[in-house]
Amino acid sequence: MKNGLKGACLALLMGGISGCSGDKPLDSPSRGTITVAVDESFKPLAMQLTDAYSGIYPDTHFELKYRPERESIAMLLKDSARLAFTTRPLTRQEQIAFDQQKIIGKAEKIGTDGVALIVSKNNRDSLITMAELKAVFSGQLTQWQQLKGATETGPITLVFDNNNSSNLDFVLRTFSITDVSKLRIFTTHSNKEVIEYVRKNPTALGFIGVNWISDGDSPLSGELSADMRVLGVSDKDNPTSIKDYYQPFQRNLGLQTYPLRRPVYILSRETHPGLGGGLINYIARDAGSLLIEKLGLWPVKPYNREVYIRK
Repeated sequence: MKNGLKGACLALLMGGISGCSGDKPLDSPSRGTITVAVDESFKPLAMQLTDAYSGIYPDTHFELKYRPERESIAMLLKDSARLAFTTRPLTRQEQIAFDQQKIIGKAEKIGTDGVALIVSKNNRDSLITMAELKAVFSGQLTQWQQLKGATETGPITLVFDNNNSSNLDFVLRTFSITDVSKLRIFTTHSNKEVIEYVRKNPTALGFIGVNWISDGDSPLSGELSADMRVLGVSDKDNPTSIKDYYQPFQRNLGLQTYPLRRPVYILSRETHPGLGGGLINYIARDAGSLLIEKLGLWPVKPYNREVYIRK
């Protein structure tokens, strides 16, 4: 009798269902609860995507944990999260940690986001070049009046959401900066706090995830966008026209004209056809792409919409 019960349990497990005493039921694409680690700069994006999915499948639940990118990936490696929203795939060293756990892992690119540069409306400067920005992070330019065409004066304070944030890591990687000890950097606890700090400090230059301010239909985006400017950025050393500068609008992300664009990935450690895979498929291959577009970002696979015109 015991052998028969063992065989029945094995059959159930092979079918992706756990019905034996002591076994934890496996989640599926339409049922279950999983933890998702999210870099805080992607909070609006992750919230809308998971809420939309749970709206379709009411028996699914996502416990979102907002952490800096490095901590989000650490949670994934320690099996404290099933998925992680990040700006990059795993490094070779991180992949080795997965290999030791015999986890294949998956990195799915779902869209293009960007790092937006923001200043207070009391600061009338609205343009900057990549060369100037690199000089700022290299410590060569420290005052607003040193920037070409600047009207603001005083020391430039660089404002980020966290010491381990993806926004900071991305900018440092972009300009190959390894030492920030001499830079005037101020960190808060969230992208929202970066915005609030910048509003009150005209000499502050803030760095936030574009998705915090890019959803034109969101009351929160409208509220956060008030009383601040989003800088136009040029990758030309000597721009000759305002047309050489680009803001992080959806079109500029898609056409790859905005210099500080970056990918959005979902990393997974799922080992069975579960809820994590269901969410990824919804985002990458289904109507989830429409939500990414609505947020003002650029999806990897735009959702095809057929329009019939009657004569």
